[in-house]
Amino acid sequence: MWRSAASNILTFMGLALLLLGGLVVWGKSNYTASGPLAEAICLRIDRGSNMRALSQTLEDRGAVSNAALFRIGVEYQDLTQQIKAGSFLIPKSVSMDQIAKIVTRGGANTCGTEIVYRIGISKTMVQIRELDPATETLVERANFKQGDDAPDVFADVNARSGTRHRIALAEGVTSWQVVQSLSGIESLAGELVDIPEEGSIAPDSYEVRQGESRQSVLNRMMAAQEAILIEAWETRADDLPLTAPQEALILASIIEKETALAAERDQVASVFVNRLKRGIALQTDPTVIYGLTQGKSALGRGLRRSELKKDTPWNTYLYRGLPPTPIANPGRDSIRAALNPADTKFLYFVADGQGGHAFATNLKDHNKNVAKWRAIEAERKKN
Repeated sequence: MWRSAASNILTFMGLALLLLGGLVVWGKSNYTASGPLAEAICLRIDRGSNMRALSQTLEDRGAVSNAALFRIGVEYQDLTQQIKAGSFLIPKSVSMDQIAKIVTRGGANTCGTEIVYRIGISKTMVQIRELDPATETLVERANFKQGDDAPDVFADVNARSGTRHRIALAEGVTSWQVVQSLSGIESLAGELVDIPEEGSIAPDSYEVRQGESRQSVLNRMMAAQEAILIEAWETRADDLPLTAPQEALILASIIEKETALAAERDQVASVFVNRLKRGIALQTDPTVIYGLTQGKSALGRGLRRSELKKDTPWNTYLYRGLPPTPIANPGRDSIRAALNPADTKFLYFVADGQGGHAFATNLKDHNKNVAKWRAIEAERKKN
């Protein structure tokens, strides 16, 4: 009798273990299998959210088939306490395992809304963009000039914990412009006392945190430029008329202001390098403009003849060689061009009427190019 009872118990335990094993296999298979989500969604997780509430939200939105199974899987992976606040893109058909990794890995938001401060040459624009999960493209919701009245959507988006904030610097902005714009971003903290040296800031896109200090952001920008300059200086061409990285930065800033076309930066660089080697004055308008404005404003018009004769340290019509400082913050490509110019004999260039420049090796050909440009200008004024 006891043997029969023991045998039945063992049989029952064996079936229970077999059933439990099958349940584990089923659960693991479902946890790692493709999920039921038909279209990508943007999942927002507020600070203080817990895994129980999150798992139910995922089930309600059709991202997981079973909230309890998702929670058990996350607990098994010891990820329960690692949930991150923010907005995350949950792709269609994604598995529970992949969702767990998305919401616990941290880093930049992958979905939701972002505010981008685009610091340009003449103004700073504030752009609000939101990711459309279905197309995975950013859709603009608002765009306004910094200092103007912000639309209502800005206050709402700016207050969200999951909103991403970025600062995008255009190539050729001045340090004064950067400081002015950073000072106007209310989500940053602290004051900027000093304006960094001209040229010491790297034009790029920087992600910033709500409440991050302005000085911290500025320090990152300067560290990036220093790294770029050091790398470029180490791979510079031979026989350059430049004796130090700072001179390369000065030349790069002039190149940045002279052309917006990436394809001709190295040619523009060759003109200035050739002139420096021959002791010919650079005679570049952007340096004269910097002497007038100190980088605190855009001139917004052509130079007058009297201004070309104005005596400032940056007037390269009056003084040979490089000016004493950069005239803007050059980008990586202009720095590389300054240190690796094209191998040409060009000494002159002038606008060609098509957004680029016409280059010449001698004054006669240059005068012909100038005449063509003036004819184009005259025709445009008629129209």
